[in-house]
Amino acid sequence: MNWFSHIGRHASRLASMELFRYIGPGFFVTVGFIDPGNWVTNVAAGSQFGYSLLWVVSLSTVILIVVQHNAAHLGIVTGLCLSEAASKFFKPWLRTLMLGSAMIACVATALAELLGAAIGLKMLTGLPLIAGAIFSAAFSAWMLLSKNYQRLEKWIMGFVSLIGLAFVFEIWLADVSWVQTAVGWVTPAFPPGALPVIMGVLGAVVMPHNIFLHSEVIQSRQWNTLGDDVIQKQLKYEFLDTLTGMGAGWAINSAMIIMAAAVFYKNGIVVNDLPQVTLTLEPIFGKASAVVFALGLLFAGLSSSVTAAMAGGSVFAGIFIEPFDINDPHSRIGLGITLIGAVAAIMLLSDPFKGILWSQIALSLQLPLTIIPLIILTSSKKVMGEYANRHLGVAVLWIVGLVVIGLNIALLVDLAR
Repeated sequence: MNWFSHIGRHASRLASMELFRYIGPGFFVTVGFIDPGNWVTNVAAGSQFGYSLLWVVSLSTVILIVVQHNAAHLGIVTGLCLSEAASKFFKPWLRTLMLGSAMIACVATALAELLGAAIGLKMLTGLPLIAGAIFSAAFSAWMLLSKNYQRLEKWIMGFVSLIGLAFVFEIWLADVSWVQTAVGWVTPAFPPGALPVIMGVLGAVVMPHNIFLHSEVIQSRQWNTLGDDVIQKQLKYEFLDTLTGMGAGWAINSAMIIMAAAVFYKNGIVVNDLPQVTLTLEPIFGKASAVVFALGLLFAGLSSSVTAAMAGGSVFAGIFIEPFDINDPHSRIGLGITLIGAVAAIMLLSDPFKGILWSQIALSLQLPLTIIPLIILTSSKKVMGEYANRHLGVAVLWIVGLVVIGLNIALLVDLAR
């Protein structure tokens, strides 16, 4: 089945209430759009280069929709997450390269999330960053091990989403150049010195751990055991879920860059510290903006560090062809590697803001090692059967893969100069 056909002629007949029963995984992944890594890269993009890097958000979102949909496609059809499928179908050298680098990406992701939460704690209580990172890691581990995260997830996502929507709302209050915004969304530009920030934005949007996590969340429902009718129905719902969730993420990411351009770039201010971002929230929250921002940063960091740890557990368990299960030793080891590795890396950082930015760049460098194997798996009839991607879908996927590889090569050449 061609993956472009998942919204078929019967889509208009879907009952709205029935649709909401299946919406979820895409929005679960969307929480990554407003994590500390995104805040740092978007503010860096807007404050340093104005509206000119908005196109990166547009391109990254298109790539994300294609890649996340295919990760979910794999989980629905095979009942395997991406890590399990790689371990089952790839030769040892390829799965070692792919999954080993994916674990490093999970650690890099957790670094940004824990550091963001620690910065929020420091703003609220004065707690040192290292102590805050350790507390945040311990709290995230407790949330997963005690299975309390599911109870708090909706509240956390709701609060963090409120902060994200505040950026969207502030667009109407700020002195925004809509002409430059429109041009920036669709016109690729590479200002001098912008490549690291471009790759940081790409890595913050198309996050490797989210690709693994999306396939894990989908496969846990084991729709592949319920027959072709259910598989086809879920493929259709899933694409709507992914498209809607990623569209919301595009709006929030764009709003962050636009606000940074209107507030900072316009006034010649280059942001090099997250607390500076409170200036963008003052029109709505006034003097309380620092507290609101710190709370948002804390909750964003905590919620996304849990998903990073879950992804690390999923990747590590998948090496043994097992699904994520918090009661299983392999999943717990993956969780521990992710959180402990992130805290250890934080202890070595001298500049938290740059540390978060470079962690997102590291994610972009790992992306080809996730995307290319995913293309191979979802295009294989041995793996996907009749649901393998056909010629048009395969062509689009390879174009996406080559764009990511090309940008990474350009970054490496730029850094080597």
